Amino acid sequence: MLPAAKLFVLIGAIAAAVGVALGAFGAHALKARLSIDLLATWQTAVQYHLWHALGLTALGLLAQHLPASVPVRVAGWLMLAGIVLFSGSLYALALSGMRGLGAVAPFGGACFIIAWLVLAFAVLIV
Repeated sequence: MLPAAKLFVLIGAIAAAVGVALGAFGAHALKARLSIDLLATWQTAVQYHLWHALGLTALGLLAQHLPASVPVRVAGWLMLAGIVLFSGSLYALALSGMRGLGAVAPFGGACFIIAWLVLAFAVLIV
């Protein structure tokens, strides 16, 4: 497997495992400790985390077929940044209750949107 492909599949698989663990943690350990609103925030973070972990894995597989595609690699790094910024800020908000952390989430959301658009561009130029 090519290095960029291997890297994104690896990151995607690890991100998916972490996402599942955080989902289980929220469902079991946090359910009784968080308000309904904060638990919903946690679940939103998990949902976006897992979808984009799958996206990273798919980008890794695509990178195997398009090894010279810079946009595919850019989309991968943007998805990872989105997981860290969007989901990470929502996890922190849910655990701390500090609403100001929610201000970071739109930057992560923008990374997600741009990643998908860059992926569309990568496919168009092939």
